[in-house]
Formats: sequence, C-alpha cells, structure tokens
Amino acid sequence: MALNRMKDKVAIVTGAAPRGDGLGNGMACALMFAQEGAKVVLVNRKREKADALADKIRAAGGEAHVIACDVTAEDQVEAMVAETLATYGRLDVLHNNAGIGGGGPLEKTEMSSWQKVIGLNMTGVMLCCKAAVPAMRAGGNGGSIINISSIAGASGLLRDSGGALAYTATKAGLHGITMSIAADYAKEGIRCNTLVVGSVYTPMVAHQGEEARQRRALAVPLRTEGTAWDVAYAATFLASDESRWITGIELPVDGGLLATREWPS
Repeated sequence: MALNRMKDKVAIVTGAAPRGDGLGNGMACALMFAQEGAKVVLVNRKREKADALADKIRAAGGEAHVIACDVTAEDQVEAMVAETLATYGRLDVLHNNAGIGGGGPLEKTEMSSWQKVIGLNMTGVMLCCKAAVPAMRAGGNGGSIINISSIAGASGLLRDSGGALAYTATKAGLHGITMSIAADYAKEGIRCNTLVVGSVYTPMVAHQGEEARQRRALAVPLRTEGTAWDVAYAATFLASDESRWITGIELPVDGGLLATREWPS
C-alpha cells in the first residue's frame, strides 16, 4: 500500500527501463517512486522501453516523463536536468542506476572495454551528480542522491567464470564518489548514499539459467533470492524524508552476504 512517502518530489532515474524483458532494478525503483507520489523522470539512452515504462506508471495513476540521454555525454546530461526543471520545476532525487558489467580478469582486460565500463559506471554517475546538485540547491530543500554499487566493489569475488576488473573497480569507486559528495554538500542538505547490491535476479542475469539462479540463492546467508523490489524498497527509503538524517552510508542489499561468512566447525 502506498504511503505517499515521496509526495511532490521529483526524481530522475537513470537506466530506468531494463535492456531485456522482466523487472530490472531501475524499473522497480521508478515504479515504487511513482507509487509513493513522486514525479519520475525516466532516463535511457533510447526512449522506446522508457516510453513503455512511462505508460505503465501512468496507467497506475502515477506521473512520468521520458528523456533520452547518454549519461556519458556532459552536454546531454546538462540538457536532461534542464528538461526536468522545465517540466516539473524542481529536482529532489537522483537515482544513478545506469551501468554495465563486463571487463574480465586483469590479464584479459582490454583498454576499449575498460574505458567503456569506466565511462558509464563512474564518469556517467559523476556527470549526473554534477548537473543535479545545482538544481537541488536551487530547490531550497536539499536532495537525495542514490548510487548503485555492488558487492563486487566491496569484496573480492572468487568465480569460476573469472573476474571483472573494470566492473569491480567502478563499483568500488562509487563508494569514494558517494563519501566525497556527502561531505561536500551536507551543509546544504544534499545527501548522498550508496546501495551495495548483491545477487538479485534481474534481466541482466536471466540468461544464466535456473541452475545458476538456484546456486546464487543458496550462496547468501538468508538462502533466498533477492529481487529488484528489494532494491526498490531500500532506494525509496533513501529517497524519502524518512532518511533525512542519513548520508554517506553504504547500505548492503545482499541477503547478509557481506556481513557474514561460513566458518569451518
């Protein structure tokens, strides 16, 4: 049941619509923000899937606006924020969901892959934050920036399929970006926090099959599968005034994976 926890807030969600079928983290967050009363700006590189998501939000009684934007291009990011202000008059929440995996272990990392992952996962986040902060300041009521990291950026992962150096580097880098922004803008009421997401089931991992899905569920201490809704619940808390006194944190949404370890008896 909606509690109007984000009533009258304007929220940008980057990477809002998933590339594949199913429920992605950005989509779940956009749907829940709208359900809780926010006006949601859906941002994707291409607008087709975002248009479909906007229709879904409007059909449920919410409000949404679609912007096509490459978040690695500074001029497009500045235009994205300008269009948001022109449409809704303010900006309260920036949810940096856009990102990609990829890379490989150190010795197989190619510069083209490294630069692509760094460009979207870190530079894109920096550019969105850089454009959003002045808009939040102008609103006079502070704001909330939410960055989406991963357990891969907080703990070394041993995987049969090999590493993902560029991906883990960017997700670890987001923690530094978050702490720096939180420190720099706390006096202006602009908060910045990170969600450290574990092995939730989204379209990004759907290709791995049911056996892998079961292994992932059993690997976490809670022995259950995370979903995009789990990420959305945490994001909605950080976006709302319920978290008004919280900034600079790294909140794991991972079934306890980072906090606990199996110990030989």
